[in-house]
Amino acid sequence: MYLEHFGLAEPPFKITPVTEFFFSGGNRGEILDALIYAITDGEGIVKISGEVGSGKTMLCRMLLDRLPANIKAIYLANPSMSRDELLYAIADRLDLDLEGQRVNVILQSLQNHLEAMYERGERCVVLVDEAHAMPLETLEELRLLYNLQVGKHKLIQLVLFGQPELDEKLEQSNMRQLKDRIVHHFSILPISRKVVNDYLMFRMRAAGYKGPDIFSPAAVLHIGKASQGLMRRVNILADKALLAAFVENTHNIETRHVHAAIRDSEMTPSRNWFKRKSIAVAGGLTLFGATLAGAGWFVGHENTIPAVQIETKPISVASPASAMIAAAAPQPASEAAAIVSTDVVPVAAGKAPEPAAPTKLAARSPAPTSSAGSASTPPEAPRTPLLQQRLAATQTMLSTLSRGNVSIQLFYTDDIRPERMERFLGRAQRLGILAEIYIIAIKLNGKDGYRVLYGRYADSEAARAGILTLPQRYKEAFAPTLHMPDSSQNPS
Repeated sequence: MYLEHFGLAEPPFKITPVTEFFFSGGNRGEILDALIYAITDGEGIVKISGEVGSGKTMLCRMLLDRLPANIKAIYLANPSMSRDELLYAIADRLDLDLEGQRVNVILQSLQNHLEAMYERGERCVVLVDEAHAMPLETLEELRLLYNLQVGKHKLIQLVLFGQPELDEKLEQSNMRQLKDRIVHHFSILPISRKVVNDYLMFRMRAAGYKGPDIFSPAAVLHIGKASQGLMRRVNILADKALLAAFVENTHNIETRHVHAAIRDSEMTPSRNWFKRKSIAVAGGLTLFGATLAGAGWFVGHENTIPAVQIETKPISVASPASAMIAAAAPQPASEAAAIVSTDVVPVAAGKAPEPAAPTKLAARSPAPTSSAGSASTPPEAPRTPLLQQRLAATQTMLSTLSRGNVSIQLFYTDDIRPERMERFLGRAQRLGILAEIYIIAIKLNGKDGYRVLYGRYADSEAARAGILTLPQRYKEAFAPTLHMPDSSQNPS
């Protein structure tokens, strides 16, 4: 109805997932890159959880589009199936006619087919949408399928997309074997109110709009607040606001249009993500086994660095260490994200970090007096840069790790511009939490960078509780994840 009025080629805020409208900000692009890496270069079951309308199905559709040609993806949109129906569905997607066969025959046929695929250099991954609705016995069947292997290599991978109820289901004692096989966990957080305008205008321009921004700051604020950052709700409110502006024959979306949209939409508050004790608040503990010693993905706040291949090298105060895959650092555009964005600028790959400019000592010792009676003031010793202090403290922490210790990953960078990291650490010092910051030098795709961790906890549950107590500015700027540091990162 309003397409011509706003110069649009198609509706910009359809709630049906369309990959052309995929928004990579608000950590979505980073999760997608990390998922592709996990599937192509790793093993294990992957879980993605998020509230209703947070963008799980869109992410699943994007994954189907982006996977390499040698990976056969089986998409299960209807998880409400029995154990036998699951096997038939997978066999059907693999072009195997096994209708009416016994379960043991189906499993053996799948094993033979997957082994043949493996010999041809092909892989198979099963993507389960709305996995929280899957019966427990069907989830258990998925675990048994995951056990299929040839030699040391798994023949099938699993990716589970679900609402937080999936996390609750996996907490049941009879699901512990499946839960233990989940080595990568990503949580899709609602987009922050600072990202809402970027999302709105991205959708508008993807639909053909070529004019200036049309949503007033107040209108964006109201949409962000009413939607609670859930993309489906943002779409509904934005669509109704455009319609209200069209009726008024105006091209600017103001608060009155949003208020009209809110009145016309019956939206109930969603659960508070950060208060749910049964979920991995903003990501999860990830383990790669022998190839990657212990990888935790940072799912960032805005448009960020994609997940990339990594190489390892020994850690030292001034040189990068062995590294794991991560998904991103925050985007400079956000005020909250400035905690990182003002601290991170790329430098040439392989270039060692330059020491930050010396700072004044807080106090000066009395100047010694020479035998001639004149005061001689020795040169003031430069203070050790905070970055070097924390790199050294990190080495000590890594050397004293206990089994199961977990940290909170705040972000990672693919550059080593030390003066900006100094400013980030300076702010942490003023917040009184500098001693909780650990920095691991890493190398990502040939670029030197840093992984920034917070705290050291006895286990993942304690770390999840620690996320809730982070400074508010960190919660807003970062999407904290759980990360298991590895003592092998410390050569000593």
